[in-house]
Amino acid sequence: MRQYHDLLKHILETGVRHEDRTGTGTISTFGYQTRFNLREGFPIVTTKRVPFRWVAEELFWFLSGSTDEKDLKSRGVDIWAEWATSEQTARFDRDEGDLGPVYGYLWRSFGGEYPQVNGIDQIARLIREIETNPNSRRLLVSGWDPRVCDDVALPPCHTLFQFKVENGRTLHCQLYQRSADAFLGVPFNISSYALLTHLVAQVCGLEVGDFVHTFGDLHIYSNHLEQVDELLSREPMELPKLELVDADGLKGLDGLLNFKFENLKLDNYQSWGKIAAPVAV
Repeated sequence: MRQYHDLLKHILETGVRHEDRTGTGTISTFGYQTRFNLREGFPIVTTKRVPFRWVAEELFWFLSGSTDEKDLKSRGVDIWAEWATSEQTARFDRDEGDLGPVYGYLWRSFGGEYPQVNGIDQIARLIREIETNPNSRRLLVSGWDPRVCDDVALPPCHTLFQFKVENGRTLHCQLYQRSADAFLGVPFNISSYALLTHLVAQVCGLEVGDFVHTFGDLHIYSNHLEQVDELLSREPMELPKLELVDADGLKGLDGLLNFKFENLKLDNYQSWGKIAAPVAV
C-alpha cells in the first residue's frame, strides 16, 4: 500500500520535532490527505502484519455503543488496555475498564449524560438518511464533543466522518483525524474506516467507492523511527479483496449492528511480518 509509505516519507521529509502529551516526543506535520479506491482492493498495510480481526472487532465494539474495555477484551482484543487501568479510570471517578464517553458512546448517544444512553444515535440517523435522503450533504458522524472531551484519558483521535452517495449507487467516505500515530494507529484507522464503508454500503444496498483520509497532527513517535525505517525498506505487496459472507440479509441499522467477524473474508492478504513498537499513553 504505497499511499501509506508516501505518508510516512512525507512526515520524515517535512515534519519537525515536537514535545507531546505523553513525554515521548514526535516528528510531526500538520495537514495531509490520502485517498484509497476501495474497488481496487482492501487498504491494509502489507509491509507489516496488521491483525485484521482486531480491526474488525474494535469497529464492531464502537458500533455496539459500548465503552467498557472488558467488552472488547472479551473479543480477544486488548489494544485499549493501557487507558482502562484502575489508575487511569480513577482520574475520572470511574471503575476500572470504564473508558467514559469515547467512540461508542459518542456515535450512539451523542450529547447524552454519560453513562445514560439518552443522546442522539448518530449511526441510526446516518443509515436512515442514506436510505431516505441519499443526496444529503449531512451524512456526518461526529466523534468530538467539547463538553466531554476532557473527561476521558484518550479523547477521540478520529473525530469526524462523512459519507457521500454518488449517482444513487456508490458510497464514498471521508475521515478527519485530529491526531494520528502514523506507525501504530494509522494502519488500524485506514482499515477500520475502509471496513466501515463496506459495511454501510452493504446494508444500504450500495457499492463502495473511495475512502479519503484527512489528517490534522500527523506524527511519528521518536521511539518508532527505527521501526519506520525497517517498514520502508520492505516492498509493498498486492492488496487483498474483502468479501462479505452470508451478508445478503443484513440490511439497515439492524444489519449493520449484527455483522460478525464470520461475515468477513479477506482474500489473499499477504504481508511481511509484524514490527513491534511501544504505545505512548
